[in-house]
Amino acid sequence: MVNKTDAIEIITYAEESGINIWIDGGWGVDALLEEETRAHNDIDLFVEENNSKRFIGILKEKGFAKVTETYTTTTHNVWKDTKGRIIDLHIFKFNEQGYIVFEGEAYPPDVFSGIGKIGDKVVRCVDAENQVLFHLGYVHDENDVHDVKLLCDRFDIPIPNEYK
Repeated sequence: MVNKTDAIEIITYAEESGINIWIDGGWGVDALLEEETRAHNDIDLFVEENNSKRFIGILKEKGFAKVTETYTTTTHNVWKDTKGRIIDLHIFKFNEQGYIVFEGEAYPPDVFSGIGKIGDKVVRCVDAENQVLFHLGYVHDENDVHDVKLLCDRFDIPIPNEYK
């Protein structure tokens, strides 16, 4: 589990080293809502490829070790520490047009335009509309339904058909 204090601590690791990160997933949703609405198994972070080795080095120094999952790739991997805190790390590049390239897909730069808060900490995150889009096309669990409905309600986004 990654609680609010843990999330802030992990984000601070990057910030103190001058590394930009963007938050996705459940903590990204709660950051946009500016409140913790549920428990979080992990924290999903995006880090630019040119900072990834340095950030992974910091994670190792802080006691995190790489965990292999079925979805692990060179650009999407999971890190866990002895406290059971999990970081779902997404490594991306910006292309010449400023698009975000992750796992062969290009996304417009405004995907990272979200600004939210975890506790009193202002954080960068995936914006609300893209958070909803990223919750489409797979089998949803109760957390997905919870997150999408809150985002749609708060940001006046139509509820996608697969969540009705």
